[in-house]
Amino acid sequence: MKIRTMTEGELAMVLDWAQAEGWNPGLDDAPAFHAADPGGFFLAEIDGAPVAAISVVNHDDAHAFLGLYICRPEHRGRGHGFALWQAALAHAGGRTVTLDGVAEQQANYARSGFVFAGRTLRHSLEAVPPGDGTARPAQAADMAALMQMDRAACGHARDGFAKEWFEGTETRRTWVIGPEGAPTAFATHRLCHSGTKIGPLHAQTEAEARALLSCAPQGPVFIDVPEGSGLETLVRSIGFEPVFQTARMHCGPAPQGTAPAYYAVATLELG
Repeated sequence: MKIRTMTEGELAMVLDWAQAEGWNPGLDDAPAFHAADPGGFFLAEIDGAPVAAISVVNHDDAHAFLGLYICRPEHRGRGHGFALWQAALAHAGGRTVTLDGVAEQQANYARSGFVFAGRTLRHSLEAVPPGDGTARPAQAADMAALMQMDRAACGHARDGFAKEWFEGTETRRTWVIGPEGAPTAFATHRLCHSGTKIGPLHAQTEAEARALLSCAPQGPVFIDVPEGSGLETLVRSIGFEPVFQTARMHCGPAPQGTAPAYYAVATLELG
């Protein structure tokens, strides 16, 4: 078995694997994911054919995020995935590594030193009620403020990813509330293979959060929120229902972010 870093084109292939697993990635995730850390995406090959993938993205000098851990069904149970896991974790060096893992794998992650920190709950709704029209598309002048708010909530910088994520594409757009150059709240909406995912979402008030949720272009709408958070209470009140959950876990000291009152993660692959 050979382990090597993957290209952006190969990352798009792995996201197709993720779609086959039912993970419902965005239609245009690969460029923004790859920009986070081009050396942080790994493939395992057997006789030149890719059989497993993982990402360990180094966001800054102290923090990394693990995701996209997939082994092709016909190659499972042979140790290929775990060998790739070990090799990819070495890329993080001494950084804290965070992941959002499925509940049934939590014990396996714990054996590698990961400690449970809380649950992230995916909620879904067929259509979000109309908003009050206060949200507007983000502009270039808003970028510095968006990056600053993202760093504060995460507890670390992830500028390579965030810059690409917030600039948007034909299938991904960030909406903001507040004056140009000084927004006070924002949310990114991206079209996926099924519906729209919202994340991250940062809002200080319920009114801001409602306005940002209402910008979703088509349903069903999905959002990943920390269990017990203000945003979980709000989306439940609108009619969202939980459909999936993951365990947020850290290997190393947890990042010390200051999330706003209403907060959703960007993606379960990059945090």
